[in-house]
Amino acid sequence: MLTKILITILVILGALMYLRRGRSPKTSYNTKTIEIEKPPLLSKMAIYAMIALSMLATAGYWGWGWYDDNTIVEVTISSPIEAMTASYKVRKKDIHEQRITTVDGVHIRLSNQERLTVEPLVKQ
Repeated sequence: MLTKILITILVILGALMYLRRGRSPKTSYNTKTIEIEKPPLLSKMAIYAMIALSMLATAGYWGWGWYDDNTIVEVTISSPIEAMTASYKVRKKDIHEQRITTVDGVHIRLSNQERLTVEPLVKQ
């Protein structure tokens, strides 16, 4: 979320800088000499740098989301009705409201009374 806000602020600042600078005043052309204006190299480089920075930030955001979704955590299910506790290794993306899917591919349905405890996996 923070990345989206930062990218939005950068785009707004870039647009404001572009609008403040405005267009160059119209020049009258002599019939004798016609000068060809070259686009300023610095503004072109700034635009390319902003595009590259936003693409890099977007790739980083997607990469971090993928990494975080595939993190394996330990889920402990506690049932007050049966007085039992069971622990499973689950990827974060496979934890849903009414079911979880373990790393081994086992689908577990949850009831409304069961309590989930999610903890980081302790490596041994």
